[in-house]
Amino acid sequence: MYDYEIRERALVLLRQGVTNRVVAEQLNVPRGTVGWWRHEDRKRRGEKFERPHDCPRCAEHPFDHGAYAYLLGLYLGDGHIISKPKQHHLSVFCDEARPGLIEAAESAMRKVMTLPSVRRRHRSGCVEVKSFSQHWKCLFPQHGPGKKHDRLIALEPWQQAIVDAHPWEFLRGLIHSDGCRITNWTTRMIGGERKRYEYPRYFFTNTSTDIIRLFTNTLDQVGVEWKPARQSRKAENISVARRASVALMDQHIGPKY
Repeated sequence: MYDYEIRERALVLLRQGVTNRVVAEQLNVPRGTVGWWRHEDRKRRGEKFERPHDCPRCAEHPFDHGAYAYLLGLYLGDGHIISKPKQHHLSVFCDEARPGLIEAAESAMRKVMTLPSVRRRHRSGCVEVKSFSQHWKCLFPQHGPGKKHDRLIALEPWQQAIVDAHPWEFLRGLIHSDGCRITNWTTRMIGGERKRYEYPRYFFTNTSTDIIRLFTNTLDQVGVEWKPARQSRKAENISVARRASVALMDQHIGPKY
């Protein structure tokens, strides 16, 4: 439907690195047609297409280690990776009532790798924040078949070095995924009168003993006292209730928002 001259002009621009969208707009040709011309041109010249990426592990791109520590915590709690021949993305599921958490998850993804597209998908009661790149599995080698609590979860040395340098960001990601800050209450006798007493408390709950261990080891690193809480289900529950430790958590983490 298009003459030889238009197609050749398009190919000249494409070989110079001009995007499909810009070529389509300049020549008034549908973007899909331009994409097909690019594909056929590469095939004819034997050029193998490699999608541009800024994977810190593959291309040694600098990246925000603090954002990665936070994103690692989110991934271990409420995240997973889809890695199929034609579909690759990292997903983190966030409570739709926590817009700040949704923004933080999306921001962390963009800071770790800037090139992959990031989208939000609204589901029942939650928002799935998705970033599309096959290189997310390079950054999260914990990815594998099955549920996390059914397989070994251990950090690579380079991951542990980042967590050691940014422990609070890692803890914040874990709390924002599978943790919470609540206000407990009890009663005390004061001056012969029983009065209500309220106190804040942090909880972290996960079914993977490996992830629980990563959480408690990092709490030990930053000087937060913790203890296992009573539970009535298979998941393990860690409690932080001592006043000084709660104050430290409030200073660096705080409640979800």
